[in-house]
Amino acid sequence: MSVTIGNICIDTNDLAGSTAFWQAVTGYRVASSDEGAIYLEDANKAGAGLSLQAVPERPEGKNRLHLDLFADDLAGEAERIQALGAIEVRRFDSWIVLADPEGNQFCVVAA
Repeated sequence: MSVTIGNICIDTNDLAGSTAFWQAVTGYRVASSDEGAIYLEDANKAGAGLSLQAVPERPEGKNRLHLDLFADDLAGEAERIQALGAIEVRRFDSWIVLADPEGNQFCVVAA
């Protein structure tokens, strides 16, 4: 059996806002959209896609799956992402846990 991760989907209550945030974080472009979802991809199609899906319910508690974003400049990248609207949740020696404006947690990790 052979599989690859082609896309990671993030639930959101604010489709437009989440799309803008994650585009600014990743540099991904809108590849397509349909009713209630936007699909983002790396212009070089080098990594997994990222999609945002509008849902009615609000998040509760810590999400059970999260993204690890690798960065050459851990502090600088975490600072840049926070300027886009993320908040810091917790800091470790080689990674920083952030939450997007909807509360979805993700990590910025030293590459």
